[in-house]
Amino acid sequence: MSPYFILRGPEFLQDVQEIHQTFPFDLLIADICFTGIPFIKEKLQKPVISIGIIPLVEKSKDTAPVGLGLTPATTALGKKGYVWLQKIMDTYLLKQPNDLLRQLLANKGITSKGSNPFEIAIEKSTLVLQSGTPGFEYYRRDISKHIHFIGPILPHSKKSEKELNFRHKLGLFKNTILVTQGTLENNNTKIIIPTLEAFKNTETLVIVTTAGNDTEALRKQYPNVNCVIEDYIPFDQVMPFIDVYVSNGGYGGVLLSIKNKVPMVVGGKHEGKNEICARVGYFKLGVNLKTEVPSQEQIKAAVEKVLTDEIYRQNVTALAHEFEQYSPQERCLHFVNEILGQTELKNSKVSEVENCLTPVC
Repeated sequence: MSPYFILRGPEFLQDVQEIHQTFPFDLLIADICFTGIPFIKEKLQKPVISIGIIPLVEKSKDTAPVGLGLTPATTALGKKGYVWLQKIMDTYLLKQPNDLLRQLLANKGITSKGSNPFEIAIEKSTLVLQSGTPGFEYYRRDISKHIHFIGPILPHSKKSEKELNFRHKLGLFKNTILVTQGTLENNNTKIIIPTLEAFKNTETLVIVTTAGNDTEALRKQYPNVNCVIEDYIPFDQVMPFIDVYVSNGGYGGVLLSIKNKVPMVVGGKHEGKNEICARVGYFKLGVNLKTEVPSQEQIKAAVEKVLTDEIYRQNVTALAHEFEQYSPQERCLHFVNEILGQTELKNSKVSEVENCLTPVC
């Protein structure tokens, strides 16, 4: 987290104070990565609901330091090592942003027990609503009482009326895999090309979505009958036909894959993707490649492992059933009403809140 981003906290406070003069809001809803949370909560005296749009970032005696992609230790020595690793991160690796945020808080007369921006954001939030369910999160005996799982917050998209130009290929091959490098990553050599190389001219249908990155060039490079390469693909139409989802571990895509009972092969490192990939491997929902630049041999072996070992599909199916027990919109609305002290909202207001809480891709 850059010092520049943290500096925006006080500036945002001034902006919100000006907004509040013409729009006297009662509640702020922000994602957990927003460092302006403590300023709004403490200085404007407004309740703040933080939305956990990434895996839970709260520090715990039962987990490794957040951000390193490490799974929980299984021995007393390992747990002790994580304690020291956390101190090293807070004292040295993240010293600059940590010190800067504490200084900015102190300048506004705000105190905090947190040692880093994530801890402070959780501490100062009135409620933290975590996207996902307990089954996709490490156990924490010391989890804060104001943290609540609300189920998977998934991208919302209008049902496409456009017919898939490759629909006739779905079901024709022995296996079908869906591949994406994510929305922001424009380097197709990391995941997409190694996967295409691994499965071209095989009995596996490879469906690739590029997010508009060099789509035509990839089509010319891989004209194979079992390779489908598109800018964007409506996942809701394709996921029911998929046997394995291959990606760099974006949180939304992983949650969507779980919802559709599709086991995964993931390889990501930045933007917290190492934490997401670590959970996929830890809970045996798929294979964590532990690298963002896997070879075609690694990808092929991982996909074959997921296809042949039934434990992955069993686990992802069980977690999908857990997902079905949660309604993110209803739970969000419940907590909003709880904080505002209301028992019900008018239908028009309910629709407004639901629209605000539904991300659009």
